Amino acid sequence: MSLSRKIAFAATSLIILSTAPAMAGDAAKGEKLFKRCAACHSLDAGVNKVGPSLAGVIGRQCGSAEGFKYGKGYKAACEKGFVADEAFLTDYLKDPSAKLSEIAGSKQRSKMAFKLKKDEDIADVIEFLETK
Repeated sequence: MSLSRKIAFAATSLIILSTAPAMAGDAAKGEKLFKRCAACHSLDAGVNKVGPSLAGVIGRQCGSAEGFKYGKGYKAACEKGFVADEAFLTDYLKDPSAKLSEIAGSKQRSKMAFKLKKDEDIADVIEFLETK
């Protein structure tokens, strides 16, 4: 195979991989994992704890959980605007402060110190939250 064909193949492969759908999660596993989150987050609408209620979080505009006082880092990111969708949550759950910093365009700190390390766990929690 010529060098130009190898480069074309590599470029095509990267495009396919970067546009592949996110890993499908398992809501039942996500429900079990959510028990770790439940110390700070409620699934009942309007019931906030240390963190905002996550009832209906998928597709929710940033900073819009009623009655919750968001931290400075989250507010700074909200000024740029974003929706809590699967793509946002995938990055946010890995490293909340890094994701807020990326959106805000400056170093921000999230009050949420908890991080999920495994992609599978993140996909499972997101799948569970989509049912709430």
